[in-house]
Amino acid sequence: MYFTALLARTEDGWEASDTELDDVETLPDLADLARQASPDEDTVLVLIEQEDAWFGVVRVDGEEDPRVFVSNAAVAARSSYGELLLTDELLGREPGGDDDTDLDSLDLDGTEDGEPEDAVAGDEVGGVGSVPSGPVGDAAILDDLGVSGKELLALDGDALSEIADALGASEMLEAVR
Repeated sequence: MYFTALLARTEDGWEASDTELDDVETLPDLADLARQASPDEDTVLVLIEQEDAWFGVVRVDGEEDPRVFVSNAAVAARSSYGELLLTDELLGREPGGDDDTDLDSLDLDGTEDGEPEDAVAGDEVGGVGSVPSGPVGDAAILDDLGVSGKELLALDGDALSEIADALGASEMLEAVR
């Protein structure tokens, strides 16, 4: 089960909205969706969480390239939404290189057809072994908003609520949950 939300920074504080990512296929598509939430080109955060297994934060500031943080790349690589965030650049791979993972061949639980579901994160499932276990991306993504990289790396459980609380947006996030 996934939870996704947009937090848009405005003159009056944060505005939250839930969002569906069914029509989003790439990170640039996700960044465009985030930009639509803030016509004034203010900061927009896309928060994604999969049942306390992993979370991701995408930060879009106007027309700048999106910044991404994923709490556990190996687990996220086994999910449909995680595949949006785990770009070759984020994983330090050459586009189209030999270590490219065919994430499309995986079921939503991250296993291939006929493979046992108890596969361990980081196993060579469909090439997922090339995805590092643990956090990837920009841990300093929220530094200027009150969540240090060290704090972000230490989050687990209901991480999105803790992030929203630090931003002063917990009531808004809970309203869209």
